[in-house]
Formats: sequence, C-alpha cells, structure tokens
Amino acid sequence: MAGVGGKSAASFSVLKRSFSLRGSPRSVLTGGRRSAQEGRLVARPPHPLRAHRHPAYVCFSYQDSMSETLRTCYVYLNQTSRSFAAVIQALDGELRHAVCIFYLVLRALDTVEDDMTIPLEKKVPLLHDFHTFLYQPEWCFTESREKDRRVLEDFPTISVEFRNLGQEYRDVISDICHRMGVGMAEFLEKKVASMKEWDKYCHYVAGLVGIGLSRLFSASQLEDVEVGRDTELANSMGLFLQKTNIIRDYLEDQQQGRAFWPQEAWSQFASRLEDLAQPQHLSSALSCLNLLVTDALRHVPDVIAYLSRLRNQSVFNFCAIPQVMAIATLSACYNNPQVFQGVVKIRKGQAVTLMMQATNMGAVQSIIAQYSQEILQKVSVTDPSREKTLCILNLICEKSLSGAALSSRAHHISPVYVSAAMLLAALSWQYLNATAGPPGGADMQGH
Repeated sequence: MAGVGGKSAASFSVLKRSFSLRGSPRSVLTGGRRSAQEGRLVARPPHPLRAHRHPAYVCFSYQDSMSETLRTCYVYLNQTSRSFAAVIQALDGELRHAVCIFYLVLRALDTVEDDMTIPLEKKVPLLHDFHTFLYQPEWCFTESREKDRRVLEDFPTISVEFRNLGQEYRDVISDICHRMGVGMAEFLEKKVASMKEWDKYCHYVAGLVGIGLSRLFSASQLEDVEVGRDTELANSMGLFLQKTNIIRDYLEDQQQGRAFWPQEAWSQFASRLEDLAQPQHLSSALSCLNLLVTDALRHVPDVIAYLSRLRNQSVFNFCAIPQVMAIATLSACYNNPQVFQGVVKIRKGQAVTLMMQATNMGAVQSIIAQYSQEILQKVSVTDPSREKTLCILNLICEKSLSGAALSSRAHHISPVYVSAAMLLAALSWQYLNATAGPPGGADMQGH
C-alpha cells in the first residue's frame, strides 16, 4: 500500500494479514469432498479410529482424487498460510474447497495491494477490476516482486477452480473481492486519521472477510441462514482480529515505514506516532496502547454472540481458535512496554492449549473471562481510559458468564472432532516450532 503501507486480513485473522492465526468454514453428513470433475458432493465420512495416523496423512489423504489444479491450490495454500492451512483443511465437506479458493483469491488481491513497486496508476485499476479476473481464464500478473507473487503468476490455476465452485460460492467470493479491492484502493494514500476511519479500514481488509466467510457458511447449509445475514456480528469478528494485529505490530510497522494506529488516538499522547517508541514517552505510549486495546475489546460481546450461533463443529473450531488467540494476545499487550520495544507473542504451549480447548461455547467463554480478568488486574488507577476499560470488561464478564449466552454444544462433539482438534494442535505445534522468533514465542497469525 502506498503511503501508509498495506495491512490486510487476506490471510484471515484475521484475517493486517490474518489472523491471519496475521483468516473459513456442517454436519458429519456432508463430511466429504467436492469432485472438481463432477461438481457434486462425494460422501466420505471420517473414521474415528484413524485418529492415530500421522497428522499430515489425516489432513491431506483426501487430496488423492482431486484435480491437478485443485491440488496445486492446496500447495499454494500451505505455502502462503502454513498453520492456517491446517484449519481450512479440517473443515467439513465442499466448504473446505470454497474457503481454500476464497483465501487464495484474497491473498492474490492482497499481494497486489502490498506491492510497493507497482505504480499507483496501475495498482488502482488492478484493485478495482480484480474480481473480473476470476472469469478471465488466461489472466495473470507477472510484475509483482512480493514473496507471494506465485498466486498472481499462476492465477489461472486459482481462477479455474473458482469457476468449478458452485454458483452460491462464486457469488460470495466475487462480491467480497470487488468490495475489498475498492476499499484497499481508497486507503492507498489515505492515512487512518479518526477512530471511525480505523473501523472503516479494518472493515475493508478484515470485516469483509468475516462477512464473506459467514455467507459461505450459510451458502453451504452447514450453518443457519442468519449467520450469513447478520453482517454486523460478522464484521465485528474481523475487526477484533484486525485491531489486535495492528496493536501488537506497532514496532514492526514503524520499522517498515507503515502506520495503522489512528491519529485521533495517538495524537492525544504524542506529536508523532514514532515518538511512542522513545523511552521518555513510555507513560504516554502505554496510555495510547490501553486506549486502543479498550477499543478492540468492545467487539468481544459480538464475538460471543456470533460464536453462540454456530452449530457445525468444524466451523466453530475454525472461528473460535483465532478469537481466543486474539484476546490472549490483547491481554499480553495491555499496559506492556514490550509492544514498543520488541515483539509480544503468546507462548507456544499456551497457543496449543487454546487450540485444544476452544471446541465448545462454554470453554470459549471461560477463556474469554479468564483473559478479561487478567486485563482487569492490570488496569491502573491513573490510566486515562480506565473507566471505559472497566465498563467494557464488565460487559464482557456478563456475556461470558451469562446462562442465556451459554449454548451447550456437548451433543455435537464426537471422537472425530476431538481428533480434529488434536490434529490442528499437532500441525500448529509443528509450525510454531519451525517459525523463527524469540524462544517461547508464538505468533497468532498463520501468515
């Protein structure tokens, strides 16, 4: 992104780039795959006794009969997303392919937006028109210098599998791609000034991802139609992840010449955003940090409401894991000077534990309540945002502990899905151990 630089959620988490874990989607009856040749669902119910097999075998054995282009799409998924790819491939039925293609389309769009070598006069039309390339079999872009440029260079492989999807999926993906491209173009040279503009930017690069995924959930009939219709809750899911990424990545973005903290917030505490990294401005920096964390926390009640509606286990796991990672990360960031001095990451063991636990609504609400309590204990009596922080934490506590909000999902959980959770944790653990970074740290993004 020219000017302020790009930070999209096309890798979802989150889909800045996702949650990207910096991110998706019923029943065991549709636990099969879509035949690229026949365009129909082929029944393939999972077998609980296969849980002992190597995670990679369990996750990728269904690819044996896929078309060559679809197998290539999954290769690109693993190359550009890594740990998040495991979550996508654990989804039920044909929705697995739809979300894989959705991810790759947005990853290609995001690669255009991020590439600082593309002049604006070329980049703006590319972003505006990108959704039309989905229906142009030969279109590709070979001028990018970004690390994920392969998804642009071999875009025909992605677009042909897009056209193999059902119309209900194609309509969603094309629409979200169009709206996101227009939004990205709007912020190419526009800094995020007001808190309202912060919400708008996060909507374009992450809220739309949540909305698109929710519409895919409903289109697949794995979730109720209301999940796809309630765009407000779906938008909040994306905004919570995106804001968490932006808050955590202050120093990294500053070092790369990018700025995503809203001026309306930081200008209350410093003359320049970069001044917050100076030791003499630490007190002001923490006040600004806590203000932004408080703003992000206001989306948590919507997150709880959204997750409580989900009925399919694989969809629930997919949606819940990034959200619990986000609140754990916000807790680690709140009032923490390390945000301005290095990288704040949750521990690897903590990350795997969250992945294993976030399989039902009761557990998710307990996790949210736990980290909200941790933040509460850090609130200073002198913090300028103290009253707002206490107010939102009180609301989150009510939602987390409310008997009305609790939706028992125990009857949905089977040994198959316990195995799936263990699989995700195992694959994520492999990724976390392979990722460069400070010992004991774990990135919540799968990018």
